[in-house]
Amino acid sequence: MSLIKIFASWLIYTKLGFDPNSKIGISLHFFVEDTIKIYFLLIVMIYIIAIIRASLNIEKVRDFLSQKHKFIGYSMGSLFGAITPFCSCSSIPVFLGFTSAGLPIGITMSFLITSPLINEVAVILLLSLVGWEITLIYIVSGIAVGILSGIFLYFIHAEKWLQSFALKAYQQSLSKSYTPASTQSKLTFQERHQFAKQELFDIFSRVWKWVLGFVPIDWFTSNLGQGQWWSVPIAVFIGIPLYSNATGVIPVMESLLLKGLPLGTTMAFCMSTIAASFPEFVLLKQVMQWKLLTIIFLMLLFAFTIIGWILNFTH
Repeated sequence: MSLIKIFASWLIYTKLGFDPNSKIGISLHFFVEDTIKIYFLLIVMIYIIAIIRASLNIEKVRDFLSQKHKFIGYSMGSLFGAITPFCSCSSIPVFLGFTSAGLPIGITMSFLITSPLINEVAVILLLSLVGWEITLIYIVSGIAVGILSGIFLYFIHAEKWLQSFALKAYQQSLSKSYTPASTQSKLTFQERHQFAKQELFDIFSRVWKWVLGFVPIDWFTSNLGQGQWWSVPIAVFIGIPLYSNATGVIPVMESLLLKGLPLGTTMAFCMSTIAASFPEFVLLKQVMQWKLLTIIFLMLLFAFTIIGWILNFTH
């Protein structure tokens, strides 16, 4: 028995006096144990990733992608979005940097869509909570959505629906010769530590409340738990008004799966909550016109619904 489980048992059963066999006692024990485990993983992983991120030269990544064949670039842009812990608000400056460098819009969009959907902290939490198989499905699905979305947006020339300042920067970059970015000076360990501390405070202060958040689990399982074809699009639409990030939605995903909600319905709901929510699109409105936002919105809803149907059918 782990120290966390021992503490949860002492707090709920010994100190607070709940019956270990009662429904409320078991629920509170589960809540305390999982919350402490998630917070511990969050603190450790955010700090470690921030230390690594402090050495990451975004300009070099941009330079590297700009010299690749665009079809390879879609995959690499999506992978880069997956391995960097950016939410939509912090992805926008990187998105503008890629646009200003003249990267094809598809590569930039592959990054922008995948970035809030997948990050290292979420992957570590997902591995510890639901195992490697569901984690792998989540990663592959998220990256596939990013790649296919980027390809589609490239072929419809989505850059024409950027906000005027972003479109102007993109057009100017295409009219001049490409110049690699200058080498970034390396930070000292103390500077990385200070950056990691600030990053830990910023991210944890935004995420902790979503670990404690409420989702009507019983309503989901009783109304959408039979795997009906219509349950997936309904789950996607329910997730739209909500908001979380890839890290905060993991405990919700675990609870839904433990209660018996089908994997595809669960995945569709969680993905729409992360990448297709109203708050997310309010931020994206700063760099995109409404027409492009609407296309991306409908495209994501379609993609998440298809993923949900496939997973429900195969599982």
